[in-house]
Amino acid sequence: QVKLVESGGNSVEAGGSLRLSCTASGSTTRTRSWAWFRQGPGKQREGVAALMTNGATSTITTYADSVKGRFTISQDYAKNILYLEMDGLKPEDTATYVCGIRNGWLISNEALESNRYNYWGEGTQVTVSS
Repeated sequence: QVKLVESGGNSVEAGGSLRLSCTASGSTTRTRSWAWFRQGPGKQREGVAALMTNGATSTITTYADSVKGRFTISQDYAKNILYLEMDGLKPEDTATYVCGIRNGWLISNEALESNRYNYWGEGTQVTVSS
């Protein structure tokens, strides 16, 4: 069992920045895939960014086209924290941001599919005003 807790959501103006955090506890494994998803009002859950790691030598990231160049996913492996640095925020980024995790390594073209993940946090709200 893995518990995920997100934090860092807030209300900002367009062009602003936020950093989200997702802290994992419980039965995490050395090799894992974890990701940020978002769900805006009236929209389906959308994969934003994912990070696959073996905890030692390899880390791979992948991003949705809508956030490439603006968002950066990273981790503090020792502390079991996943981050999402969001710059150049736009009103269309407004959503509840949720962290998901699974054991093992996902290939990049699967990593933004929500059905690949076993555990989820409850989310943190990001609101971007124009």
